[in-house]
Amino acid sequence: MRVVAAMSGGVDSAVAAARAVDAGHDVTGVHLALSRHPQAYRTGARGCCTAEDARDARRAADVLGIPFYVWDLAQEFHEDVVEDFVAEYAAGRTPNPCLRCNEKIKFAAVLDRAVALGFDAVVTGHHARLGADGLLRRSVDTAKDQSYVLAVLDRRQLDRSLFPLGDSTKEQVRAEAAARGLAVADKPDSHDICFIADGDTRGFLARRLGERPGDIVDAASGEVLGTHGGAYAYTVGQRRGLRLDRPAPDGRPRYVLSVTPVSNTVTVGPAAALEVDEVRAVRPVWTGCPPPAAPLECAVQLRAHGAATPAVLTAGADGWSARLRTPVRGVAAGQALVAYRPDPGGDIVLGAATIA
Repeated sequence: MRVVAAMSGGVDSAVAAARAVDAGHDVTGVHLALSRHPQAYRTGARGCCTAEDARDARRAADVLGIPFYVWDLAQEFHEDVVEDFVAEYAAGRTPNPCLRCNEKIKFAAVLDRAVALGFDAVVTGHHARLGADGLLRRSVDTAKDQSYVLAVLDRRQLDRSLFPLGDSTKEQVRAEAAARGLAVADKPDSHDICFIADGDTRGFLARRLGERPGDIVDAASGEVLGTHGGAYAYTVGQRRGLRLDRPAPDGRPRYVLSVTPVSNTVTVGPAAALEVDEVRAVRPVWTGCPPPAAPLECAVQLRAHGAATPAVLTAGADGWSARLRTPVRGVAAGQALVAYRPDPGGDIVLGAATIA
């Protein structure tokens, strides 16, 4: 097959491209230029959209002996990821920009361009598996598994995707990179949000949405406990940064229970009040099974680094309802609900929807 290898400049994408070459594919390396103002993005190893990353990707392609290009998708990234991120926070939700980037950029804009140019598939360094049956599964390295942020991909996108690293641990990937002479073998993993240069999410949102002072309210009494500069800066489950002068009567910490943009109110309360046993989700995508006619026993994951919990999922005309077998704390609207089916070959992704 003729394939595009999305090369971010990290060790995972470099080894994925190398394995695609070894598998006999006709591989072209592509680095995505995602910033309209490159100097505003991170430098060093903390992001995934830096000038250093572009150079590292080019050097890896040279070692592999494959053609290399830079594709400018800065406008698409700004509209579909950055602006979406701001709009979601403004609406009181907590988005996952990496998930949105996969959905809208790496497996939509990139894949569409690749197909238009005559390529058959896109190769990435995600830690996840696609079986011979076409089903998306967790990586063997559960600590690095990225099936959660890929679960929003539809059937067409998965059918044109290759994830060569799913059967390897991160340690094995680094060792292979070193053996191949790839300079990125010891490069640290990227962290945080790549388009927030200083890591200050609250400041980033404030610069775009402005200061919007409002009240921080106690859930039980309705008492105003303090003020904030913008409800958009808070997320469900947050404990730090509340800056409340009065402690709770029992002396225990308070947490953000809800964010209400209409009234610009942040409601806080005890940790126990964060527990939920039912989650509603909208805009479902089914890739691991047809939409079930009856309630489905499965496991659901409610945030990128959260544990899966047993649940009964009911699919309706307006989305999903997941009844959790064990209550979970800190479930935030805007995150993904990903349903899994246990399988001896690795948990299978059944589908995903957006928590409402």
